[in-house]
Amino acid sequence: MSVIDIGGGASHLVDTLEASGQAGIAVLDLSDAALDTTKARLADASRIEWIVSDVTTWTPDRQYDLWHDRAAFHFLTAKADQQAYVRVLTKALKDGGRAIIGAFAPDGPEKCSGLPVIRYDAESLQAVLGEQFKLLKSERYQHTTPWGSVQNFQFNTFEKLPERLPR
Repeated sequence: MSVIDIGGGASHLVDTLEASGQAGIAVLDLSDAALDTTKARLADASRIEWIVSDVTTWTPDRQYDLWHDRAAFHFLTAKADQQAYVRVLTKALKDGGRAIIGAFAPDGPEKCSGLPVIRYDAESLQAVLGEQFKLLKSERYQHTTPWGSVQNFQFNTFEKLPERLPR
């Protein structure tokens, strides 16, 4: 199974995947410095594909079984950026693949690190992704920041459906 972690720069998800023997791991982030920090933490970072790019302008050269995005999508406040993200997601994810997208819930923060965000529930995220993605699971999560504040997230799992040919 192949996995891509979107916005995973300094995240520890890649550490867990690598330690479990997971093959086919890729991490995409805007920040080369964040990726370098993570590479330095790992025993065998050479097994991982490191991608420095804006997800909205990235051109994937392969497809993945699992797309994981914890808190990158909600920073895309312009409709054109959201549409670009969906185009990349559609190209990068195999038919039948799963996309896990975590974003601030409707009662979550309106800003993060001083930047505006868009908050989502399962229905509003489904509307942005479109009919090529089927919602499989939705759950709320309360994240406690290092400063002790609670942020409400919505995590949604979607399946990419095969493209329907016009009749």
